Amino acid sequence: MQKKDKKQNTSQNNQRQEFDAAQWVPKTELGKLVKSGEIKNIDEILGSGKRILEPEIVDSLLKTESELLLIGQAKGKFGGGQRRVFRQTQKKTREGNKPKFATFAVVGDKNGHVGVGYGKSKETVPAREKAFAAAKLNMMVIRRGTGSWEDQSTEPHSIPFAVEGSCGSYRIKLMPAPKGKGLICDKEVAKILDMAGIQNVWSKSTGQTKNKLNVIKATMQALMRLNQVSVSDAHRNRLAIVEGSVAKSAISSQESENVLETAKEDSADKPKKVAKKSDKSTAVKQSADTEVKQDE
Repeated sequence: MQKKDKKQNTSQNNQRQEFDAAQWVPKTELGKLVKSGEIKNIDEILGSGKRILEPEIVDSLLKTESELLLIGQAKGKFGGGQRRVFRQTQKKTREGNKPKFATFAVVGDKNGHVGVGYGKSKETVPAREKAFAAAKLNMMVIRRGTGSWEDQSTEPHSIPFAVEGSCGSYRIKLMPAPKGKGLICDKEVAKILDMAGIQNVWSKSTGQTKNKLNVIKATMQALMRLNQVSVSDAHRNRLAIVEGSVAKSAISSQESENVLETAKEDSADKPKKVAKKSDKSTAVKQSADTEVKQDE
């Protein structure tokens, strides 16, 4: 049963919630502007400091993906201790035990936007829906770049500089990593960074790591501090700092040119190497023929 429940949870996480813009009736002024088409980019809202009070605003402006984080723990003799999506608590009353379920959800477009939300209810489905809605309301812009001294890429695949976050006894430090290294961090932290569009990061954590709620909050605090640091134009160009979404074609244009140049250089060098090898082989053959003649 536990394996079946786990498969159902993972399948529900991977499913994207469908949004019908025609049936949406906005209640706020910001929602009406989005519905009328006056606001077409979510960066305009997040940059102005206005609060998003309707999750449908995010659904209409971004193609998001959602996933539930493993904050709970299974109980029982078989399978006890394994991580679960829902964190269950019980209240003792005269009528009996009254359980409640809590969960954390992460929503992002994997291109510079991510949000985390917490939901709690007497049943699992309402708790999950509350978490998804809260994550969309907490959507934020993530600053990305290439801050590793080992990397010379112009694609913003990592973070521009090291940042720290803390919650309770848990402390985490996120550091830029070169391209191809991956997300060297906790699994739940990696889910958040992946939804934000960050592909390579080093991390260092201290404190109590079993409490995943503190881990998630500390990670979001570190990501928020990326936007709080003032950066000069020189560093912005050198570290390829980008805020928000970036078109893939614009990202890879410079790298494609570099790849073509290196390919041309390699193709020009290959015939020279082949010629050197042929000269060596002919010299060896000539020396062998002279030795045979001397023996005769």
